[in-house]
Amino acid sequence: MTKARLLRLSVVLVSIFMILLIIVYWDNVGTAHFYLHTSFSRPHSPGAIPGITTGESWEALPDVDEFLVKLLSSSLKQNGSVSRKTEQLLVQGSNKPAVSNLEENVRGYDWSTHNARNSLDQEKLQIERQRTLREFCANSSFTFPTKERSFDDIPNYELNHLIVDDRHGIIYCYVPKVACTNWKRVMIVLSESLLDQGVPYRNPLDIPREHVHNTSTHLTFNKFWRRYGKFSRHLMKIKLKKYTKFLFVRDPFVRLISAFRSKFELENEEFYRRFAIPMLKLYSNHTNLPTSVSEAFGAGLRVSFSDFIQYLLDPRTEKMAPFNEHWRQVYRLCHPCQIDYDFIGKLETLDEDAAYLLQLLKVDRLLRFPPSYRNRTASSWEDDWFAKIPLAWRQQLYKLYEADFVLFGYPKPENLLKD
Repeated sequence: MTKARLLRLSVVLVSIFMILLIIVYWDNVGTAHFYLHTSFSRPHSPGAIPGITTGESWEALPDVDEFLVKLLSSSLKQNGSVSRKTEQLLVQGSNKPAVSNLEENVRGYDWSTHNARNSLDQEKLQIERQRTLREFCANSSFTFPTKERSFDDIPNYELNHLIVDDRHGIIYCYVPKVACTNWKRVMIVLSESLLDQGVPYRNPLDIPREHVHNTSTHLTFNKFWRRYGKFSRHLMKIKLKKYTKFLFVRDPFVRLISAFRSKFELENEEFYRRFAIPMLKLYSNHTNLPTSVSEAFGAGLRVSFSDFIQYLLDPRTEKMAPFNEHWRQVYRLCHPCQIDYDFIGKLETLDEDAAYLLQLLKVDRLLRFPPSYRNRTASSWEDDWFAKIPLAWRQQLYKLYEADFVLFGYPKPENLLKD
């Protein structure tokens, strides 16, 4: 009898210790702010846009997931008042901060007024975009690399683009060259992940660009493993089920032009050393290149758009390392066939989509989405940029990015793919 009692007591003590340990983990990273009121309900009623619901009940979950849900939900009430006070602070803030970044100085901002909320039928647009994505993900005749794998098959290092805001129940997958700098700023303001003199940033444009792209600023899925250990995938699935998930995409060829412009037409030391020097050596037969980008530009040594396209098509590129995130395909960054996104925005309709999304998330009274660049790379530029690119290269390039064209409803650029 004594041994049995000791055994039962040991089990109870170990259980209490594990619960306390998990609570400490959650308190340290703010996961206790598990707001269900911003989650999109599923399944959706026919003909209706996914909406934000309140008081949604939990569906049946595995035992571990159910335990985590109860643990997370227990602190909602005590955190609610803190969140409301913070939201009141976020309403205030400057409108037009000084812009010091080189790229932003070159491009400038467009502060003109847009009729963002009424220019498009946003509900029908979202239904159509989600229908297109889901149909092609389910279409067995349309294939591309990694399509058939499950979420559990995605390695942690490929989940580094999924930013989590536990305060409002939001997950954003960022795609470079698709307004991701400003969307990251929005996520920083909402999650309060960065302070300015001890106070959370209130206006997205007040946040310096160098802080925006600092990986330590954001809580991303790839960080879950070292924080939550064996519970990380369970927690990811809970959040994917209950949080609002969104991404913004762009015409793939135009995105490539934009990436080339910002990384190789402007003086960028990192991209010059990592990419421009190898490109100039391999495709332009240059030797003894300057070690700094300023010297190279001064000598007229610049990567051409043709060099860049050759680099993308070169089989050696992927063998050495995966594509850089600025030209990596969206399906490899955001896994749209493994993650059921609630909102799909497009850069071509950025102002309208951003305003509608902030409204759906019920944060439109806290902030507004920062303005667009005045000279944003336009779709109409495609013909000029690809005019000197051989037809065979253009056709190969389309095959390389075909999944992004198809999944997100971008028409095949027939004029670039035929004589």
